[in-house]
Amino acid sequence: MKQLMEGSEAMAEAAIAAGCRFFAGYPMTPFTELHEHFARLLPESGGVCINAESELEAVGMSWGALATGARAATGSTGQGLSLMQESFSEITLAELPLVIFNMARGQQDYFQSTRGGGHGDYRHIVLAPMDIGEAVEHTQLAFHLADTWRTPVLIYGDYLLAHVQEAVDVTPIAFPPVPAKEWAVDGSLTGTGRSRIVSPLGFDKHGRPSEGIENHLRAIIANQERIAAEEVRVETGYLDDAETVIVAFGPPGKFVRYVVAALRAEGQKIGYVRPITLWPFPYDAVADAAERADRVGVFEMCAGQMIDDVRLGVLGRAPVTFIGGISTDGSGFGVGPLLDVEHIRARILALHRGEPLPPLPHNQRQF
Repeated sequence: MKQLMEGSEAMAEAAIAAGCRFFAGYPMTPFTELHEHFARLLPESGGVCINAESELEAVGMSWGALATGARAATGSTGQGLSLMQESFSEITLAELPLVIFNMARGQQDYFQSTRGGGHGDYRHIVLAPMDIGEAVEHTQLAFHLADTWRTPVLIYGDYLLAHVQEAVDVTPIAFPPVPAKEWAVDGSLTGTGRSRIVSPLGFDKHGRPSEGIENHLRAIIANQERIAAEEVRVETGYLDDAETVIVAFGPPGKFVRYVVAALRAEGQKIGYVRPITLWPFPYDAVADAAERADRVGVFEMCAGQMIDDVRLGVLGRAPVTFIGGISTDGSGFGVGPLLDVEHIRARILALHRGEPLPPLPHNQRQF
């Protein structure tokens, strides 16, 4: 049954429907509302939500809950997640299924989300929903993928997903079974001499002798290669005869999709690629689209970060042009006037016709 919900509430409800029973975070706009909904809803479901002293404590608490086998999550904005990067890399190498919510202040966290600021050879799955309905689905999917692959999964949200309201159904989604958590440090082996250890160095493998740090790290990379082969998600449209292809993700990707559909109705040969997983990135879909197109445009609400991955996918098949830009509200927390259908339309048409891009619109309400 659909209910009208703010995105933050819907995502918290979806996490609990997926079995999340522990959440720790530190308030920071636009993540604060998600944290508040977890604080209200988790106790009603027998779970725990902690308002930690900082992001460092929040990720550490979530790490502890994960190690016991619980479904746990944390989150912040990109600024807060910067403080968690060391733990994200260690948690990935320790093979713990953490779910991370980035309620970002725009799209300038792409590098952070897909490349990370931690250490070592690590990558984790990144999902980029375009609206609240998809965010509800992705939130439940994130817990499933995290347990399936024993790796963190990050959900890339933003101000719109946090605050817009939409009628959504938060019924639990039925996924295939996930592997048993035989690695969990749950106290069941205390005193047996076979107690488990959760370590990023692979000191103990589920109560069995370790095969060594080197083999442990190689196994992590092999797992990431399987993820990259099996978990790519992407939406495409109007590519069969497209002369111009636009690549965009997240809520701006939904705006681009709408504009492209309207231009198609007017006879313009324009198509789109919307990456749903930012890692693994849909390189093949981008390559296939560029093979038939004359030009590729990249729309992002930042100075341009995903464009690096688009260029890697295109590999010279067509010229790649950045048509997005920095655009925010006066606070720097929300979205600016560039995320307007008329501005997006004008920039796509200019690229399509080989004309100069119009100047970026400016927010007139500044501090």
